[in-house]
Amino acid sequence: MKSRTGKNAHGLDRHRRNLAGYILTGGASSRFGRDKALAEIGGLTMAARMVLLFRKLSVPGIWFVGEPTKYGHLGTDCLADLWPGEGPLGGILTGLQNTDGLSRSTTADYNLIASCDMPFLNEGWIEELVGRAFESDAQVVVAKSATGLEPLCAVWRTDALQVVQRAFDSGVRKVTEAMKQLPMEVLDESVWKRFDTHNRLFWNMNTPEDYEEARRILEGVGTA
Repeated sequence: MKSRTGKNAHGLDRHRRNLAGYILTGGASSRFGRDKALAEIGGLTMAARMVLLFRKLSVPGIWFVGEPTKYGHLGTDCLADLWPGEGPLGGILTGLQNTDGLSRSTTADYNLIASCDMPFLNEGWIEELVGRAFESDAQVVVAKSATGLEPLCAVWRTDALQVVQRAFDSGVRKVTEAMKQLPMEVLDESVWKRFDTHNRLFWNMNTPEDYEEARRILEGVGTA
C-alpha cells in the first residue's frame, strides 16, 4: 500500500504525540545463553540503548514488554507480557492492547514496536519509518530486505488490534503471517538503504558470537 503523499516530508513533529513506543524484551534467549536485553555494549544495556534511541525521537510514551521485575529498574515503564513464551507476536499484542486501553487524552493511533536485540538500528531509519507510517493508509508499515520482511522493527496502527488478536487466537505465531492479514505498506531497499551502508540495519543478536561481533563493531573491540 502506498503512502498518501509519496514524499518524505513527514511533518513528524506534528504527529509525535500520537505515537507510543514498545521495546520487546521477552524470549528465552536460549541460543544467546543469557538475557539479551541486559547485555551491554558501550556501557549501556541493549534495553537502555533502545530507550535512548526512542527518546531521541521524542516518543512520548515508552514501555518495555517483558517481566517488570527484570526491567523496572531501567527507568521506563514495563508491561508484563500477556502471553509469555508465545514469541514476539504476543509482545506486540500486549503493546497494542495497552495503547488501546489508555485514557482518551493519551490514546495513540500509532505504535513503534521494536525488538531489544537490534544493535544497528539508528535514529535516521526510525524517523523515516515512523514518518512513512504517519503518511500511510496501511495498518502496519514494515521494511523488506533480501531475507524478507523485517517485522521486529515496524509501526502498527492501534486499530489493527482486533485483526491481530483474531490471528493470534487462531494459532498464528509468526509476526509476518499476522502482518499479511492487514493492509500493509512494505518499504523496500530504495527507502531504507541510505540508512544502512554496511548491511547491518536489521541485524539481530541471536548468539554470543553475534554479540561479540556487535561489540567489536560498535566499541572497536579488537581493532587497531
